[in-house]
Amino acid sequence: MYVNDKMTKDVVVVDPYQTISEVLDLMNNHKIHRVPVIDGEKLVGLITEGVVLKNTPSNASTLSMHEMNYLLSKTKIKDIMIKSVITISPDALLEEAADCMEKNDIGCLPVVDESKHLLGILTTNDILKSFAQLSGFYQPGTRVVVEFEEDGPGLLSKLTKVFHEAGINLTHLTAQKNGTTQIVIRCDETDKECVRDLLTKNGFNVVSLL
Repeated sequence: MYVNDKMTKDVVVVDPYQTISEVLDLMNNHKIHRVPVIDGEKLVGLITEGVVLKNTPSNASTLSMHEMNYLLSKTKIKDIMIKSVITISPDALLEEAADCMEKNDIGCLPVVDESKHLLGILTTNDILKSFAQLSGFYQPGTRVVVEFEEDGPGLLSKLTKVFHEAGINLTHLTAQKNGTTQIVIRCDETDKECVRDLLTKNGFNVVSLL
């Protein structure tokens, strides 16, 4: 999967000369936590709830409510926004985006082209939803985990052959390694015990069935 397939393309944006008050209203109305800042069509910064809170007087401030509102209505986004924004290409793999977010401890990646034109935004929620889709979480059927002590050529073909001969369609398949090799399968058969019996009868070690 590529970033372009999972990013939000209809992005809510602000320009550098809007105020903190305006961006707070925008975040509240759209129920979002971060907004790209663009000048023309080019990305020039990022404004987040954390950045806004950092630059908003606290309750312990000696400022009156009127003074606080005045300050928020006069402070420009360009004065507080994140200017060194980590971005990603629409042609990047989704795994690359997830790795980038994790390593940099960030919750979103603006998606830009070579000229820094904003094309979309990819968030942690987009990554999580894509993972759920990749594993077939939203599809009816049975999820089964089969464990192998050793990995090697022909492992998958032996496993898929059993389902093929039983007339059961495999809809999703992933693998993970942690000492042993575990293959996670989702199939369209809703009778879970039927799937268990089929695999154990053919010598496979079923460690999970949902």
